[in-house]
Amino acid sequence: MTNNDIFKKLRVALMFRDDDIVEVLKLVDFRISKSELGAFFRREEHPKYMECGDQVLRNFLNGLVIHLRGTKDNPTTPGEVLSKAKKKP
Repeated sequence: MTNNDIFKKLRVALMFRDDDIVEVLKLVDFRISKSELGAFFRREEHPKYMECGDQVLRNFLNGLVIHLRGTKDNPTTPGEVLSKAKKKP
Protein backbone atom coordinates (compact mmCIF):
# COMPACT_ATOMS: atom_id res chain seq x y z
CA MET A 1 0.00 0.00 0.00
CA THR A 2 1.45 3.35 -1.04
CA ASN A 3 1.25 6.71 0.70
CA ASN A 4 -1.21 7.78 -2.00
CA ASP A 5 -3.52 4.86 -1.10
CA ILE A 6 -3.34 5.70 2.60
CA PHE A 7 -4.02 9.39 1.92
CA LYS A 8 -7.01 8.54 -0.32
CA LYS A 9 -8.50 6.20 2.28
CA LEU A 10 -8.10 8.77 5.07
CA ARG A 11 -9.70 11.42 2.89
CA VAL A 12 -12.74 9.23 2.25
CA ALA A 13 -13.01 7.97 5.84
CA LEU A 14 -12.84 11.50 7.27
CA MET A 15 -15.08 12.92 4.51
CA PHE A 16 -12.55 15.68 3.85
CA ARG A 17 -12.55 17.89 0.79
CA ASP A 18 -9.39 19.45 -0.62
CA ASP A 19 -10.04 22.65 1.35
CA ASP A 20 -10.21 20.67 4.59
CA ILE A 21 -6.91 18.93 3.89
CA VAL A 22 -5.21 22.23 3.04
CA GLU A 23 -6.47 23.67 6.35
CA VAL A 24 -5.19 20.65 8.32
CA LEU A 25 -1.78 21.01 6.68
CA LYS A 26 -1.71 24.72 7.56
CA LEU A 27 -1.95 23.76 11.25
CA VAL A 28 1.61 22.37 11.00
CA ASP A 29 2.85 25.21 8.74
CA PHE A 30 2.93 23.02 5.64
CA ARG A 31 1.64 24.84 2.58
CA ILE A 32 0.30 22.98 -0.45
CA SER A 33 -1.98 24.06 -3.27
CA LYS A 34 -5.21 22.29 -4.19
CA SER A 35 -3.80 21.36 -7.60
CA GLU A 36 -0.75 19.72 -6.01
CA LEU A 37 -3.06 17.90 -3.64
CA GLY A 38 -5.29 16.73 -6.49
CA ALA A 39 -2.29 15.09 -8.17
CA PHE A 40 -2.01 12.69 -5.22
CA PHE A 41 -5.58 11.47 -5.69
CA ARG A 42 -5.31 10.69 -9.41
CA ARG A 43 -4.81 7.23 -10.88
CA GLU A 44 -1.21 6.16 -11.43
CA GLU A 45 -1.76 6.06 -15.19
CA HIS A 46 -2.81 9.72 -15.30
CA PRO A 47 -0.13 12.03 -16.76
CA LYS A 48 -0.42 14.48 -13.84
CA TYR A 49 -0.24 11.81 -11.13
CA MET A 50 2.29 12.56 -8.41
CA GLU A 51 3.61 10.25 -5.70
CA CYS A 52 2.79 11.34 -2.17
CA GLY A 53 6.02 11.54 -0.23
CA ASP A 54 6.54 10.62 3.39
CA GLN A 55 6.84 14.28 4.35
CA VAL A 56 3.38 15.19 3.03
CA LEU A 57 1.65 12.25 4.70
CA ARG A 58 3.54 12.78 7.98
CA ASN A 59 2.58 16.46 8.07
CA PHE A 60 -1.05 15.61 7.30
CA LEU A 61 -1.16 13.10 10.16
CA ASN A 62 0.46 15.57 12.57
CA GLY A 63 -2.00 18.26 11.48
CA LEU A 64 -4.87 15.83 11.90
CA VAL A 65 -3.86 15.21 15.51
CA ILE A 66 -3.93 18.96 16.18
CA HIS A 67 -7.23 19.31 14.30
CA LEU A 68 -8.90 16.55 16.33
CA ARG A 69 -7.25 16.94 19.74
CA GLY A 70 -6.06 20.53 19.78
CA THR A 71 -2.71 21.59 21.14
CA LYS A 72 -1.30 21.00 24.62
CA ASP A 73 -1.99 24.65 25.43
CA ASN A 74 -5.52 24.59 24.01
CA PRO A 75 -6.95 21.05 24.03
CA THR A 76 -10.32 20.22 22.49
CA THR A 77 -12.65 17.36 23.23
CA PRO A 78 -13.92 15.02 20.50
CA GLY A 79 -17.43 16.37 21.11
CA GLU A 80 -16.32 19.90 20.20
CA VAL A 81 -14.76 18.71 16.96
CA LEU A 82 -17.84 16.68 16.01
CA SER A 83 -20.22 19.55 16.75
CA LYS A 84 -18.15 21.89 14.56
CA ALA A 85 -18.17 19.31 11.74
CA LYS A 86 -21.98 19.02 11.89
CA LYS A 87 -22.41 22.80 11.66
CA LYS A 88 -20.44 23.01 8.40
CA PRO A 89 -22.65 24.08 5.45
